[in-house]
Amino acid sequence: MPSGNRRATSGFTLIELIVVIVILGILAATALPKFMGIQGGARAATLSGARGAVASAMNIASATQQAMSLGANSQVTLDGTLISMVNRFPAAGAIYSAAGLSVEYSAVVGGASPGATANIQVVAASNAGTCNFVYTEAQTISAVPTLGAVNTAGC
Repeated sequence: MPSGNRRATSGFTLIELIVVIVILGILAATALPKFMGIQGGARAATLSGARGAVASAMNIASATQQAMSLGANSQVTLDGTLISMVNRFPAAGAIYSAAGLSVEYSAVVGGASPGATANIQVVAASNAGTCNFVYTEAQTISAVPTLGAVNTAGC
């Protein structure tokens, strides 16, 4: 059998390459929004965890201060960190370090003591101002600090 003008071919045709690129584009377009939703959910979950850490830290600091029979505004030491106290609980400016929060969070402190606030935010959120919760100092010695609800709108 004579082979004639036949050549050995190898590789992909242009049509095959275009079909593969189109399929990859469709997959990317459907997977990307789901991936972005997963990141927001993860930020919201870590923010809830940070709120729990703040709640625990405020109670541990208060219990430590009372167990040592210190005054209502005496500083306490937790894990080697000196914590300023206001009315038996951590001051707004000290709650971030009392809870041991990482650099993934920031705390914006505002107002005057007692009753100052710490706005705890997720730094990497799409809108950190609406991916947050607020800690408010105890305003009197018989009151407890308040922890606002977790706001996940901008996570």
